[in-house]
Amino acid sequence: MTLDTSMSLENHEAGSDLDIAAMRRSYGELGLEEVPENPFSLFAQWLQAANANPAIVEANAMVLSTADFQGQITSRTVLLKGVTEERFVFFTNYNSRKGRAIHSQPQVSLLFPWFAMERQVSVSGSAEKISEAESAKYFASRPWGHQIGTWASRQSDPLASRSELELRWAAAAAKWPEGSVVPKPPHWGGYCVAPQEIEFWQGRYSRLHDRIRYSRSESEWEIQRYYP
Repeated sequence: MTLDTSMSLENHEAGSDLDIAAMRRSYGELGLEEVPENPFSLFAQWLQAANANPAIVEANAMVLSTADFQGQITSRTVLLKGVTEERFVFFTNYNSRKGRAIHSQPQVSLLFPWFAMERQVSVSGSAEKISEAESAKYFASRPWGHQIGTWASRQSDPLASRSELELRWAAAAAKWPEGSVVPKPPHWGGYCVAPQEIEFWQGRYSRLHDRIRYSRSESEWEIQRYYP
């Protein structure tokens, strides 16, 4: 199929006069001049600032992109739940689409899109499971409803109807009433992402954005500024 490059980028839905090509905004003056030697120090500063910004709903939300054994790339939003030993930690169902993809191809990317602050952080690295003990500890800290939901959901499997999911939730809730100890499902747990690259992007005026990339070299980090 040949793309018709003469076609306008406007949205041609009935009754809509939205001109997508004209959607743009100017960025501010805040820049990245001096940066620390370790990217996790800068990440901690930015995460704290994002968490304090009322315009950002979930500062720990990140876009996780994976590729399966066929090279099919998928992206979804997950929540960062820890940064330990220079690794990013999140939790999920190991049998989910992302879990299966990581099993076949552990290379992943993470993206923290803090639009309200004209910032983003992108991470490239390899994901691996954390220990069962660490996963069980975090699972025990979750609210009861979240624990029950983990048992009720066969994440990424086809679902016939909403009522089917509600019935599974009710059955799990009856088995483990609120106030009881809910065991961690064997198919659920955490991953840690060991980054090879971390790039910090700061929006600047006239599209002269700042891009600082940290690349791991053995036990050290190499720092390089890039054209926007």
